[in-house]
Amino acid sequence: MATDSNRVVQVSIPLPRSLDTRIFIRITTQAKAILISLTTVAQEDAAAPRPMGSFVYALPDRFNHQQSIATTLFSAESSLEFTTRVAKLVARKTELPVYVTNSISLESMGMGGTVEEEMEAFKSVAEAILSILPKAALPS
Repeated sequence: MATDSNRVVQVSIPLPRSLDTRIFIRITTQAKAILISLTTVAQEDAAAPRPMGSFVYALPDRFNHQQSIATTLFSAESSLEFTTRVAKLVARKTELPVYVTNSISLESMGMGGTVEEEMEAFKSVAEAILSILPKAALPS
């Protein structure tokens, strides 16, 4: 049920080290939770549906503000770690529960998604999300 307290922001950023692939980010902020959807689309695959990736729920640890707790709701091995890191980071920074769904594919990166490329993509996604959240006017 959509209410006035829901705010949706959608952006896309280029996938690092990729010529024609973009990361699409959709952030829905609600009164007491944040929903983030991540996916990649290459120009040649724009019409093809993406397979579902991982779905993770994270919430801040009220006893240790430097940590967050995460639970996997749906697991796709190729995207689980990336999804969990994004969910924990956003939960820790916003102090709100966060749901993150992720079907990002790093195969189109220069070397096919090495650890260094994955970290570069994570940094880009994290910077984009954290720059959007203050502007999304989180309800208090």
